Amino acid sequence: MTPIDATLLVIAKAPIAGFAKTRLTPPFSPQEAAGLAAAALLDTLAAVRGSGVRHRMVSWTGDLERAERADEIGAALADFEVVPQSEGSFGERLAGAHADASYLGRPVLQIGMDTPQAGPDLLAACATRLLTSGDTVLGPATDGGWWALGLTDPAAASILVTVPMSTARTGELTGAALRRYGCRLRRLPTLTDVDTIAEVDRVAAARPGEFARAVARLRADRLRVTV
Repeated sequence: MTPIDATLLVIAKAPIAGFAKTRLTPPFSPQEAAGLAAAALLDTLAAVRGSGVRHRMVSWTGDLERAERADEIGAALADFEVVPQSEGSFGERLAGAHADASYLGRPVLQIGMDTPQAGPDLLAACATRLLTSGDTVLGPATDGGWWALGLTDPAAASILVTVPMSTARTGELTGAALRRYGCRLRRLPTLTDVDTIAEVDRVAAARPGEFARAVARLRADRLRVTV
């Protein structure tokens, strides 16, 4: 496989109980919710490694030693350049991470850790579209946000600090801000983020992997308790 000459950037936080996936509590316990976050992150890192993208970076926040599945995550992160997230709002941290990832002069495709169904082939296709089109690419999420943003002009990431994050209009407003900046947008496939309990089973069914197995174990444990 010819390497794709881009940077794939993962925005990640340590899957710590009470810190990660808090909207899954209840019905899951804080530790169970963090375990699902850990599984989603492991799937995401594996997909990035398998995508063929030349440069891999993780923008990280949180104490890895306190995370669920810390040893596995630490081993997976050894294949990535890991940089600490900047301070500030989520939009400021996203913009800062994009700036960190652009130092090599390659286009940057930024994703989160909430779409474990995004496998290596999809990530490769998204990075290739970014690289060959020269346009900005944006992957909408079903909740109104976005799951992927690819830029060839690193300065365009500055618009992220102006966009309200985690709303039903974040994707729409991000696209509008990018167009105002002068970007020409291409749309990527729409995916579902794992943010709430309603999305857990849907995403688990979309692709086998660590997340799907973690969900199956939790469901089986609950079934044993009720029998």
